[in-house]
Amino acid sequence: MFMGEYHHNLDSKGRLIIPAKLRDQIGNKMVFTRGMEGCVFGYSMEEWSKIEAKLAKLPLTKRNTRKFMRLFYSGAMESEFDKQGRVNLTATLKAHAGLTKECVIIGVSDRIEIWSQDRWDSFEEEANDDYDDIAENLDDIEL
Repeated sequence: MFMGEYHHNLDSKGRLIIPAKLRDQIGNKMVFTRGMEGCVFGYSMEEWSKIEAKLAKLPLTKRNTRKFMRLFYSGAMESEFDKQGRVNLTATLKAHAGLTKECVIIGVSDRIEIWSQDRWDSFEEEANDDYDDIAENLDDIEL
């Protein structure tokens, strides 16, 4: 399970360090794709296989399914870590998430998310204001 918040910068060649605490759970390779709310999702190869199996069950007769799958898969890339634990995200993914320099990498259970510092700050500020209300409306779990 991935958790935690980490801050790293894109280097001059556009590479991003994935923290060792996260890499230790991933192996040497992972898949990145467009995430929700303007971030990048990163999955271990094992989790990616699970995602693919779930998506394969969606009905292609539904327009929103086709739209989602086109964007989700066209933005996807498989990447191996270099010796310093860095990945080089595609221009498409960097543009999708607004990644230019300062990045926030968070662990979110079965995936990691990569955010620009500005977008993360905005999201966190908004979500923190609603945290108690959000938790109260989660009917399916008890913490």
